[in-house]
Amino acid sequence: MPANRGAKRALTSMSDSFVSPLAQQFAALDDFLIEHQALWRPRPFTERHLAWEQEHPELARWLRARSLEQAEAAHNHPEQLPAPEPFASLACQSSALSHLPTLPQHQLPASPPRLSVDVPGRKWQQIQAFASHLSFTQPPSHWLDWCAGKGHLGRLLASNGSQLTCLEWDPQLVASGQQLSQRAGIHAQHQQQDVLAADTAQHLHSEHCPVALHACGDLHVQLLKLASQSGCRQLAVVPCCYNRIRSSQYQPLSETAKASSLQLSVEDLRLPLSETVTAGARVRRQRDQSMAWRLGFDLLQRELRQCDEYLPTPSLPGDWLQKSFAQFCLDLATLKKLPTVTTWDWQALEAAGWQRLAEVRNLELLRSLFRRPLEIWLLLDRALYLEEQGYRVQLGEFCDSSLTPRNILLLGERLPTKSVDNSGDSH
Repeated sequence: MPANRGAKRALTSMSDSFVSPLAQQFAALDDFLIEHQALWRPRPFTERHLAWEQEHPELARWLRARSLEQAEAAHNHPEQLPAPEPFASLACQSSALSHLPTLPQHQLPASPPRLSVDVPGRKWQQIQAFASHLSFTQPPSHWLDWCAGKGHLGRLLASNGSQLTCLEWDPQLVASGQQLSQRAGIHAQHQQQDVLAADTAQHLHSEHCPVALHACGDLHVQLLKLASQSGCRQLAVVPCCYNRIRSSQYQPLSETAKASSLQLSVEDLRLPLSETVTAGARVRRQRDQSMAWRLGFDLLQRELRQCDEYLPTPSLPGDWLQKSFAQFCLDLATLKKLPTVTTWDWQALEAAGWQRLAEVRNLELLRSLFRRPLEIWLLLDRALYLEEQGYRVQLGEFCDSSLTPRNILLLGERLPTKSVDNSGDSH
């Protein structure tokens, strides 16, 4: 498959002879993702047979023969799997292309216990890690907590006496946050605001340093656009949930990404989010049962419709898993207006669903090698956009992935502009 050259052409056409390391990394990732898209785009959950299996039959057989427990054990670190080629080669490329430098970290002063009141332990750890990696040439004097919730992040950052504005659309969270700030003695303004609304720009000013920890999709994209338009000198963002966008296709931000031939659907954007590290045992069991039963129903619906294609089904209430498997399938068949089922070997069908789940999870390990490259591609698009707006950009991990898989922090600081006096000397 010919490699994409769109991003590279964009780089070579730049009037400035300097090409940033971020742009170089983006171009390499762009080629990698386009060259191997036949491996990561198809979804084993919806396709019983994947086209790449014909090209790599040994790898396909090896993965399909493994158990569900083996798939789970390799889920978070698929690159360590001793699978047949081209698995190891792709894993090596993926790791090399996805490498990011470690951001500078500083020791936070001891924070009063009252700041962590009402904050789950894992979330508080993420907040502290975020705050300890903010490195700007000038300390911000006014923080703007974007999609703030109750403002826990902003309060920690403003505990040194700086000002704080919190934007949040949920009025209950706004009220709770205001009370918590008052109790903590933090000078903060908690404002109700839908950050996607047309009037949001009025809340951003050049003296603000916007911060966002795990702002989803369009929410953090909106922040990057408005912050740069408003002249904010500094910003710090940890993006999340890239698929939560209003459009059906991904809309690149930077000119470099716009030049790429890589077109991403909302479904493609779910791939970076497929890594899970925080779910408890009960949640994992329910998730597995739901997926196994859906895969069993998928086999049934293909028979009933006489059509070997996946049939999308809606999200179902949790109490559906309290039914018998047979009743689950019968009710879902009625919901999808399928032909009436008279008799069926439900025990065999359920077992087939669980077997398919094991195969799906193992086949997905190949897709998982592209989780991080695609996420870095998306993050570099955001970083390059900020560079185009005149920011010096840092991109790196702020905590271990065991604390949160979305552990990459985007820091932007607007470069100072040189003034020129009447004699023509810049200073």
